[in-house]
Amino acid sequence: MAETYVYHVVTEIPMKLGQIIFFDNNHYNGVYNRVMACKDILDGKKPNDNFTKFINSNLEYWKVRAYRELALEKVRKEKYPNYPSRMSCLYTSKTLSDAEMWANSFINGGRKVYQIVKLRTDGKVFDGDAYNVFDGTDNAEENERNANCYWSNKPNKFGKEQLIETLVDGNIEVVEIVKEFPKTGALQ
Repeated sequence: MAETYVYHVVTEIPMKLGQIIFFDNNHYNGVYNRVMACKDILDGKKPNDNFTKFINSNLEYWKVRAYRELALEKVRKEKYPNYPSRMSCLYTSKTLSDAEMWANSFINGGRKVYQIVKLRTDGKVFDGDAYNVFDGTDNAEENERNANCYWSNKPNKFGKEQLIETLVDGNIEVVEIVKEFPKTGALQ
């Protein structure tokens, strides 16, 4: 595949120049770990990980996300297998200005932001409309209909211009630390 350059808002652990991240069908991201831990709780199993307390503290919030992400993954595997999985990718932006918009949105929502980095990937890329990301329910058919709207990039129900999130997988390298955020979380 051709190389693609994108920007990523770093929210969990600061990244380093030259760092390599790899996502495929066997290498997952934090979304996967949280969704699977929530699924185990919903299935009556006792998850054996450090997410249990975190998820149990706000189980309703995580149920909505687990139902959504499981439906999105099911529809992706069945109808859109050439797209990266939301549970095995990095969420990125095509432009620096879009990454800055996402960073400010995260900060305003109370989420810690460490950096904006520029990445190079040789993997799959999917541009989806974040307005088509939905709150999942225990209605599997409804979740799958909504998931199909997301993967097929149908117009969003709000009638708004698309709010693009770019999913990337494969070999991902940090090629530039574009911006660092101070402890306050604001742009420097």
